[in-house]
Amino acid sequence: MSGTEGDVFHQDFYTAERWNNWVNQVKECDFKFDESDEPQGKEGAIFVNMEDDIILACLKIIAKCENGQISPETAMLSIADIRDIALAEIDPISEDADMMIESLQTSLMGSFAACEAYLSGDYDENAEISDLVKVALEAESSDDIEIAIGTVAEIGALVLSGKELTEKVMEEVPYGLVAEWLDGIDSIAAAMVGSDSYKNDEEDDES
Repeated sequence: MSGTEGDVFHQDFYTAERWNNWVNQVKECDFKFDESDEPQGKEGAIFVNMEDDIILACLKIIAKCENGQISPETAMLSIADIRDIALAEIDPISEDADMMIESLQTSLMGSFAACEAYLSGDYDENAEISDLVKVALEAESSDDIEIAIGTVAEIGALVLSGKELTEKVMEEVPYGLVAEWLDGIDSIAAAMVGSDSYKNDEEDDES
């Protein structure tokens, strides 16, 4: 019974068309880094908005699961659907835009892993985020990428459960995969405090 109900929700949270609209905006904006190699202006904001759009869709799925409107299984499938859309290979646009999209997709890997760990309960609620960051960095330096992403997923699950990923912790993380994945967790934290409209049950996507 929840299968048919779940299938309706399953399709509605995020679509490939929505993602492609963002990609088209990137193509149209002729994005380039400035001299400081930092994304600037409204062209740079497109990538932030792309990521926020994905993360808010994931938070909406989690909220519906917590409200009992969809099962954890349907929620996991819906997150997986969005992950497949957002992490699919994109045809080259330009060197700068391609670098930004690659960075955004890497960041989103952390976000998706966090949502899945949270929904499956695959994390220790009493763990300390700062300790887990050290474990993730050690795993990355040992090229144990599976443990690194798994640990980042736990950090994200803790953030989704209400714990704080502090600026101090983020500042101490050297640039690398863990840093990019944690950027995706940081984006989840920002979205959670930015607006809780994702918790509301307004069906803006009517079937």
